[in-house]
Amino acid sequence: MEVNIIRAGMLTTMQDIGRRGHRAAGVPLSGAMDPVALRMANLLVGNPEDTPGIEFILTGPELVFASDVLVAIGGGDFGVLPSWQPAVIGSGERVKFGNARRGCRGYLAVAGGFRITPVLGSCSTFVRGGFGGWKGRAFRDGDVLEAAGSERRITGKWRIDERILPAYSPAPELRVLPGAQADEFGDDIFAGKFEVSSQSDRMGVRLHGSGLVRHATREVASATVVPGTIQVPPDGQPIVLMADAQTIGGYPQIGHVISVDLPLVAQLRPGDTVRFRKITLAEAHELLLARERAMGILREGLALKFS
Repeated sequence: MEVNIIRAGMLTTMQDIGRRGHRAAGVPLSGAMDPVALRMANLLVGNPEDTPGIEFILTGPELVFASDVLVAIGGGDFGVLPSWQPAVIGSGERVKFGNARRGCRGYLAVAGGFRITPVLGSCSTFVRGGFGGWKGRAFRDGDVLEAAGSERRITGKWRIDERILPAYSPAPELRVLPGAQADEFGDDIFAGKFEVSSQSDRMGVRLHGSGLVRHATREVASATVVPGTIQVPPDGQPIVLMADAQTIGGYPQIGHVISVDLPLVAQLRPGDTVRFRKITLAEAHELLLARERAMGILREGLALKFS
């Protein structure tokens, strides 16, 4: 089944849940900035959670489907289709995603998934590296995708309980673990709020606030970084690294946003604000286990919805 991209929107790419196992070779994780939204959207159409889907940012694409298809939208609210529930798009129907009403990133899952050739075990697009996804780049007007197609249908009208969703907010409190150089900055990062910069991208969310002052002068050796690492460059304005972040960094590491809260970071828009709160590793593990238990319950419940 063909999916025609009439208008590509803003940085619309093919993503799955990441290119794992290659960081030692300097290859970023990539994948969905909000992996929970993509996983849920896939479950809503009966796909495995790691099936590739379309990620779009702030302004969504305009698409035409050649055949009837079951789809679901997760993440930000783009107003065209109801989020977090499956919907049937008719053959030849044009779906135009406009500007995001809430949040920043939307995820479109199609029953059966898209036909994309994996690169290094993943269908994620790494635009800076020029590989993966759709020809190693963001979609352009006129591109034609091939979807596998599926006869999958749903019974009745329903949507998932919103209590299972990430606590999206334009002003979230992000829970963090101390970084390697946390003691060199004191607790200033927990005292105020920081505003999201328009210079943020898939590599990292840049923040502006009262500059963080490092009380040390020694050089920092380059060290491993991961999505969620909070680096502090010389200007004192923190950067939360995200999906396309490098694998090694030389800036001091003040903390790490826990993985459960990374979807909240992914949905921040320029001008939104964040605060930080320190938690323990044990608390972070318990929060992750609770989220995965909830995902397991959702997975089992949705399996009964498809005919």
